Amino acid sequence: MFWVRDSMFWVRDSRFGVPGSRFGVHRSTFSVLASSVVCCAIAAACSKSVAPSAQAPAATAASPAAAGAPPINSVVGKAPSAAGAVAIVVLEPRTPREFPAQTEVPVMDQVGETFGPELLLVRTGQPVEFRNSDDTLHNVHVMHEDTHEPAFNVAIPTGSSYTHTFTRDGFYHVGCDIHPAMAASVFAASSPFSAIAGADGGFAFTDVPAGAWRIVVVAGQRRLQKDVEVGQGLTQVTVE
Repeated sequence: MFWVRDSMFWVRDSRFGVPGSRFGVHRSTFSVLASSVVCCAIAAACSKSVAPSAQAPAATAASPAAAGAPPINSVVGKAPSAAGAVAIVVLEPRTPREFPAQTEVPVMDQVGETFGPELLLVRTGQPVEFRNSDDTLHNVHVMHEDTHEPAFNVAIPTGSSYTHTFTRDGFYHVGCDIHPAMAASVFAASSPFSAIAGADGGFAFTDVPAGAWRIVVVAGQRRLQKDVEVGQGLTQVTVE
């Protein structure tokens, strides 16, 4: 209980440790204490309003699927492999299609009197660059393996390059007349979907337009093909 007089107030409460005691406090001191009590109460109330557990979870960006992005059409499969032969897989359209031009120019280089890569996949009708990064003069002699028709035969000095566009699908033999031990191959396809199968025969193509396609597998002397209908999402196929 409190009694307030002109300059003093008295408290009678057993909670202060001295039952029924009387003690005096100046009014100015009481004002300071009262202000401190009010500030502490406000601080406690504010701290409760911003407690981490009461905060709403942060918003997250929508995933492509949630945003309504169309699925990527993929063709995944397995091709048979011939012993010691590389299997090349080509996805050809069964109806006429127009494809955009390639975004990167494939390159075959010459370093240490060796062509690299040993097998280069290219697009028919699109440019291919042949470089000489070696410290010696080379010539690049290319001919179609089936028809033996020469594609070109040019000398390429050190640090120079030559660009050629193949006009016929198929395998091409690449050699250097100056260094007969040098040899490589080029495989040209009109379709932009061509790949070298893995050691287990696995292959995959993405961003394939829906429709009628034909999978062609070339492995050594073997040539296999299988028709496939590509739909939305994933299409799986096995070529036997």
